[in-house]
Amino acid sequence: MKIQGRALLHICCAPDATVPWKELLDSGMETVGYFYGSNIQPENEYKKRLNAVIQLSEFFGAPVLIDSYDPLSWLIKLKGNLYFPEGGVRCALCIKTQIERAAQIANSKGFTCLGTTLTISPHKKPGLINGIGRSVARRYGLRWIDVIWRKNNGFLRSVEMSKKLGLYRQNYCGCILSIRGEKNGAK
Repeated sequence: MKIQGRALLHICCAPDATVPWKELLDSGMETVGYFYGSNIQPENEYKKRLNAVIQLSEFFGAPVLIDSYDPLSWLIKLKGNLYFPEGGVRCALCIKTQIERAAQIANSKGFTCLGTTLTISPHKKPGLINGIGRSVARRYGLRWIDVIWRKNNGFLRSVEMSKKLGLYRQNYCGCILSIRGEKNGAK
């Protein structure tokens, strides 16, 4: 990987961050994690995921920025789109909401690059995610880290590393609607 600059890495969950965060750090890029989490419900699930992100941050010796937990703002942003099927309009809007917030933080804190861990999941659409990321990053004057992290057995490596580190691994994407286990809903 030949990206230079200071990167903010949007983290959806600790297991999905294992490979991307390590690879960015190993490349020599200053990389700070960013955990959004307002899309995660219920709150006790959010806390489990937050603790795992903190655990991974400590393992890597890399800082993580943690946004405030405000699930009501997430629900308001997605109102009218909440009952679309898993993997559709609701998910695209959720991804855009998370990446947009990460871009705002990156821009305000002087980062030059922005990326996300979302493309490591075999249940997500990397073309959609990277398309949203490129568009949002461009608007904020950031370089998008355009990587599909699940390539080269990235997902399997993340599962192995998560087990080795004893990271909490959830069984649904995050929002209360994804608990239903619809297509593409569980990780």
